[in-house]
This record gives sequence, C-alpha cells and structure tokens, in this order.
Amino acid sequence: MKSMRMVAGLVAVALSSGGAVAQDKVTIAIGGSSCLCYLPAVLARQLGEYDRAGVSVDMVDLRGGSDTLTAVLSGSADVVTGYFDHCVELAARKQALQSFVVFDRYPGEVVVVSPAHNTEIKSLSDLAGKKVGVTAPGSTSDFFLKFLLKKSGVDPATVSVIGIGVGATAVAAMEQGQIDAAVMLDPSVTYLQGKHSDLKALADTRSERDARSVFGADYPGGALYSTAAWIGSHEKEAQALTDAIVRTLAWIHSHSPEEIMAKMPSELIGKDRELYLAALKNTIPMFSETGRMDPKGAEVVLSVFSESSPIVAQAHIDVSKTYTNRFVDHAGTQGAPLTK
Repeated sequence: MKSMRMVAGLVAVALSSGGAVAQDKVTIAIGGSSCLCYLPAVLARQLGEYDRAGVSVDMVDLRGGSDTLTAVLSGSADVVTGYFDHCVELAARKQALQSFVVFDRYPGEVVVVSPAHNTEIKSLSDLAGKKVGVTAPGSTSDFFLKFLLKKSGVDPATVSVIGIGVGATAVAAMEQGQIDAAVMLDPSVTYLQGKHSDLKALADTRSERDARSVFGADYPGGALYSTAAWIGSHEKEAQALTDAIVRTLAWIHSHSPEEIMAKMPSELIGKDRELYLAALKNTIPMFSETGRMDPKGAEVVLSVFSESSPIVAQAHIDVSKTYTNRFVDHAGTQGAPLTK
C-alpha cells in the first residue's frame, strides 16, 4: 500500500504542475497474480522483459478486478492487469479506459460446484437461492456469472454473490463448504480437480471449443489496460510494456510448460508442482500469440455485457474506443533478440 500511495502522490504532483511527467516506474495493479490468466504479466518480469524494454515495473497484487479498477481510477496505479471487459463496462459509466495488449484469447473461467453440493446442484438453473463465490463483487467473474444465470433463466438477484478472491482462499472456501459453487480460474480449478475426482463443472471457458459454446466466438480475457488519458500522455511507457508482453507471449509459445514453470516464482507455484504443471498445460492454449485485440472478440464482449448489464445495454458504446492495437503493431520493431 505504501508504494501505491507514493504513485498517487506522483500523479498529484504531475497534475498540479499542469502536465504529464516522464516516469521511471510504472505501477501495475494485478487482479490476483496467482491466476494463470495473468501469467504473461508476471513471467515478463521473471524474464527481465520489462527491463529490456526500458521500463521499471512495480506490480501490486490485489484481490480482483474491481479492486484494480479502483486503483487505476484513483491514480494509485497506472496500469491494470485485468480482463478487457472492464473497459467495456466502464465505458457505459463515461470512464474512458483502453486495452493496449491482450494476453488471453478466451477468459478461462469455470463455474464449479462445491464438492459438498454435488448431488443437489446439477445445472446452472439449480444455483437459484444458492451462495456462489466470485473473485470480488463487480469483477469479471461476477458479470460472467450473471450472464450465465440469465442465459439459464435464473434471476441473478436470487443468487448470493460472495467474494472469495483467487488461489488458496478460493480453494478453501470451496472445500470448507462456505459457498455452494464458485466461478474459478486456474490453477485453482485444476487443484480441486486433482483432489476431487468427481468435481462438477457447470460451465467451462478454458478451451476454444468450450468458450465458443458459451459465447459463440472467442472472448478476449486478460489484458493490460489503463485510462485513455494515461496512455495518451505515456506512450513511451505503454509501448515498452507492450513490447515486453509481446516478447513474453512469443517466449511462452516457443517453450515447454516445464520451462515456463521453472521461471515462475515458487510462491505462485505452491507445494503441488504436478498440479500446477497440469493447470499450466490447460492454460497455455488460451494465450494469444500476437497480443492483438480481435475486433470481433471485442464485439462479443459488448454483446455479452449488454445482456448482463442494463447500463451497458442502454449506453450505445463504440467498442472500438475501448482498445487499441497500435502499440502491438509497433512492438519489436527496435527490440533486442528474444530471451533464450
């Protein structure tokens, strides 16, 4: 929190001086660093790609997407590692956010039934009147749940939504019976599957086939985004971050899961390396090879949110303003050779 206050102070100084100042450090708020959907952002640091691109990164780990939004909108963080759909949702509230490099081709979210409730919950329609965990209220997992409930004919208001975070806290909430079901991400889903062979998934978006069965098309997930104002006044930093992520994505797709895991921090891998590796193997196909936003995918996000959020449905959003590919288009033009 101290580092976030420092950055907030720097932002205030910059505004009071009447213009932007060059930054030696960029603060990135990440909505759960243990989530494999955000692995490229963490791995880029482990590979030294941020330094190679000429940007110093301070990564602040927060509980979920809603917390990272608060950080970037308040100025205590510069950039968010989070799901692109927040840019769409905030556009309906007249907040100009833009994604500038994409990690995930689809979101990787899974609706999982708590092991203690396997017999009573057999479909999404059975979630009416139940307690369902999400990373945090107002997060992407929350909106994903509401979309699926409405699609299944369930009034979202009949479901109690509880924030359980990601990683160990989410797994504990499921195993201790604090909730009836949850929207979870890897590696947590694979951990639970490894311990409970009868674990039931009501919806799964970890593969291309499954994601398209839910959304009808690819649905971009994790990305780097910020306010349009910050991007416009810090193009050098945005380009450097994009260069680092694009190079990291290329590294991921040219190395084995074992090699990728060897680069990750031990505290994120946890004690069960085999289950982490299994989760990583499930996740790698999700990662973009280019970092580009597919315009059709962005339109799908708008369509999904229009169904689950009345505010978005009524806002007449120009989704093309919620992302830019111009930094990806220039990525690597002056970069060093890829990390071996």
